[in-house]
Amino acid sequence: MKYKRILLKLSGEALMGDGEYGIAPEKIAEYAKDIQTVVNMGCQVAIVIGGGNIFRGVQAANSGMDRVQGDYMGMLATVINGLALQSSLENIDVKTRLMSAIKMDEIAEPFIRRRAVRHLEKGRVVIFSAGTGNPYFTTDTAATLRAIEVEADVILKGTRVDGIYTADPEKDTSATKYDTITFDEVYKKGLNVMDMTAFTLCNENKLPIMVFNMNTPGNLCNVVNGKEVGTLVNFKKKYII
Repeated sequence: MKYKRILLKLSGEALMGDGEYGIAPEKIAEYAKDIQTVVNMGCQVAIVIGGGNIFRGVQAANSGMDRVQGDYMGMLATVINGLALQSSLENIDVKTRLMSAIKMDEIAEPFIRRRAVRHLEKGRVVIFSAGTGNPYFTTDTAATLRAIEVEADVILKGTRVDGIYTADPEKDTSATKYDTITFDEVYKKGLNVMDMTAFTLCNENKLPIMVFNMNTPGNLCNVVNGKEVGTLVNFKKKYII
């Protein structure tokens, strides 16, 4: 097993399945089984889910809604997704804890770093919800911040594409995939891996990012075991002279 402790970042849109919005039970159950597999291997798993399948604060702000209010609504959407994933995981006997950056004691624990680390050490899946608890920050940034705080080995960014390409593979059929790429190369080429605040945090804290297709069953297990799946964003290659 290559990674002992991971932070899995899922987009809210990933939970929609073939729908246009909301949560597809079959999709979230599929993700839960993949997560169960790596937990049973002994991997410590923390998760951050976006809320775009329910509400997106940035889009609301573009339509005239107050940005701060819109962002808080988006944070609450991530709590809904966290509850759904928690239920799906516990249905297959995976122990979980849902933690929230916004206080809501009846449904989630407050985020306390030491408590989160202790849950991970005990083999519980920790789901971080409500982003950072502050407007103007994306769930990518929240995922990066939490990964650094709990000292995760890597951020696994589960998407619907199988890595980072020279261009958008859904729009450009000639786009080619990178197996590995450095942070500096991503900056220079202007590639869109995650929002710039999150990406810079990863770079400054020497936290690698793996981008892979979460919709392929077994891919999460393959990544954790170090198999060549997706694209790894790492640091400068060391040259032996």
